[in-house]
Amino acid sequence: MKALILAGGFGTRLRPISCTRPKILFPILNKPLLQWILEGLAKTGVTETILAVNRQTKFYIENSKIPKNGMKIVYLCDPPNKPLGTGGPVKKAEKLLKNEKFMVINGDIFTNLNYSEIVKMHEEKEAVATIALCKVKDPSRFGVAELANDGCIKRFIEKPPPGTAPSNLINAGVYVLSPEILNYIPKGRKVSLEREIFPKLVDKGKFYGYVFDGLWTDIGKAEDYMELNKILLASYGEQQKFRVWKGVKFRKPVVFDEFSVGEGSIIGPYVVLGRNVKVGRNVCIRNSVIFPGVTVADSSIINGAIIGENTIIGKGVTIDEKCVIGDHVVICDNVSLADGVSICPAKEVCKSITEPKWIV
Repeated sequence: MKALILAGGFGTRLRPISCTRPKILFPILNKPLLQWILEGLAKTGVTETILAVNRQTKFYIENSKIPKNGMKIVYLCDPPNKPLGTGGPVKKAEKLLKNEKFMVINGDIFTNLNYSEIVKMHEEKEAVATIALCKVKDPSRFGVAELANDGCIKRFIEKPPPGTAPSNLINAGVYVLSPEILNYIPKGRKVSLEREIFPKLVDKGKFYGYVFDGLWTDIGKAEDYMELNKILLASYGEQQKFRVWKGVKFRKPVVFDEFSVGEGSIIGPYVVLGRNVKVGRNVCIRNSVIFPGVTVADSSIINGAIIGENTIIGKGVTIDEKCVIGDHVVICDNVSLADGVSICPAKEVCKSITEPKWIV
């Protein structure tokens, strides 16, 4: 079986971190999101994955050296300055997909869904399309489905106004499609599966929903990305093996790669440290994701922040909650950043910032 991963977006809501990497390469517990997806697909028996991307994302993925898990990887690039939506790439890949059922996965979601189960339902129902559905408190941000007792979708509404959704079952961004779906998708233009194609399938009675009760997160915003890491830390962080560091306290859950830390520092709880992070003496880091290559000098405090790759944080710095610091930033000694400060890549900040703002 083949799979197509939709990863052509630009991650504007995840800036400044997404200025220097696509969403699909954001590290989740120090492993890129794409790697998590490929591992799940390989367990389902997928042998070929098509990556529907823009050219910039293709460049980043090719240079990331992510394990292919025995799969063939094919790139399908959107035309320059002409995104194809969620349906256009499927039609563009028609020659690769027309012979058997295939999967389509949104490249900005993380889930522990067992892909084999949705494939099984799709085959049993002889559906044209089967989509994964999960329950959320507020469905207004998503496509919403109303199901019949046999799992057939009676209504599908993309992003209904608050209070009008027919259910709290949302489109989880994982689809199993039969080749017949290709007959419904027009060629050569941007197409939305959710707005244009799925409503047509409702009328045909061959559109089904597979409801699962597991982990599902859309990492479209920084707070969603942080929350996903926190959820997974609660599961995986307790398993992290620690070497003995003199005078250093680790408050689980914590996940880290190779790193160094100075005496008197406190790491955790809910902290991810990337490869080659250097932490000085008397540093306190909690509720934060620290990307690879970051240096944190003595007596600094980081609480509830995302710190981009190869950033340098000086001595006595305080970084408060919801701060997002881009790659290669330099923060000078004794600077304080208030809640909600975002700093674009490669900036130098030598004055404290006392209110939420962007440094561009």
